[in-house]
Amino acid sequence: MSEYLVVIEGEGDTWSAYVPDLPGCVSAGPSREEVEQLIREAIHLHVELMREYGDPVPPPSARAAIVVEVA
Repeated sequence: MSEYLVVIEGEGDTWSAYVPDLPGCVSAGPSREEVEQLIREAIHLHVELMREYGDPVPPPSARAAIVVEVA
């Protein structure tokens, strides 16, 4: 099992997510909860299609993420 870093952006009713290690793997939705579920599905389908077409699936390169507050 692999763990990919997901970047989630947005507020209110406009949210999006993408996976830096899987170019083109994105999702969008009206809430953070929905976009989290959608990106999980997108990752699964993205990797499945890469394997189906014989493309190499990149291993996760990100090991951790932090949020840095700047004054």
